[in-house]
Amino acid sequence: MPRSIWSGAISFGLVTVPIHVVGATEDHSIRFHRYHLADQGRIRTRKVCELEDREVRADEIGKGYELASTQVVPVTDEDLRELPLPTAKAIEIVAFVPLASVDPIRIGDGYYLQPDGQVAAKPYKLLRQALARSAKVAVARYAWSGRERLGLLRVRGEAIVLHAMRWPDEVRDPSSLTPPPVEVSEEEIGGALALMDTMTREDLEGDEFRDTYTEAVAELIEAKREHREPEAVPETDERPGQVLDLMAALQESVSKAKESRGEDDHAEVRELPGRKRAPAKKAPAAKSPKTAKTAKTAKGAAKEPAGKKPAAKKAAARGPRSA
Repeated sequence: MPRSIWSGAISFGLVTVPIHVVGATEDHSIRFHRYHLADQGRIRTRKVCELEDREVRADEIGKGYELASTQVVPVTDEDLRELPLPTAKAIEIVAFVPLASVDPIRIGDGYYLQPDGQVAAKPYKLLRQALARSAKVAVARYAWSGRERLGLLRVRGEAIVLHAMRWPDEVRDPSSLTPPPVEVSEEEIGGALALMDTMTREDLEGDEFRDTYTEAVAELIEAKREHREPEAVPETDERPGQVLDLMAALQESVSKAKESRGEDDHAEVRELPGRKRAPAKKAPAAKSPKTAKTAKTAKGAAKEPAGKKPAAKKAAARGPRSA
């Protein structure tokens, strides 16, 4: 069971739900230490006082706000805990909104809210069932680590999850990143929608959603430990470079997506919406007499022995210039 990282209560109108906050996610990333290459000695970061030029212990270090280079206002953890905020010891729900109205860029890390004892069981279940039945999420305010924060409460299974949220002024305006004006045709949009349909899934289970990077790093470490070469990276048939024909790229992407899902792309050939089939190759008779004659003569010239001169044939193939 993960340890509690915060204790308090959910304030829901006049209802109070005592809770513990525990981590809802785990980080399985492989961590590296810094080492001296010459002798593999561990490289560590030391905390040194600039004025005394000596390393200091953890109990000698505190927080402070720098007003000027020579003036620092010390602030202790006790000072922050005693702030006159209603959110200092409570997650105060201030509104209920549809989840679709919350921009996902504002949603951060998630935490499970665990009811604190039998007394909290009933109000906790009441809030969880009300959230589930309303299909809404709760927006709340709370204070952690010296600052007031905005949060989102939602239901996951039998638990209530708290997501940290960014304040509106913490999200940058993306208008400066928009691409230059460009036209997108309806057939290109239709092709993109067809690709989306082909790639649609009912869940996020499967090899596509595995952390292959961490697995590869683990294999690399194991290979080095056993003094052997790591497994070779399989080559891909992806072609780097700029996409010149967007519709052709969409058509090929649809085919690859079907192939990866085990579908037979040749059993039923359907055109992308708005995409016209490429015209079949025309017979030589469809070309103009001049073009057909030129092609035929050039083909015959290519079969001439190396000793013969093709100049006369070329001249004849050209014929008189038309006015």
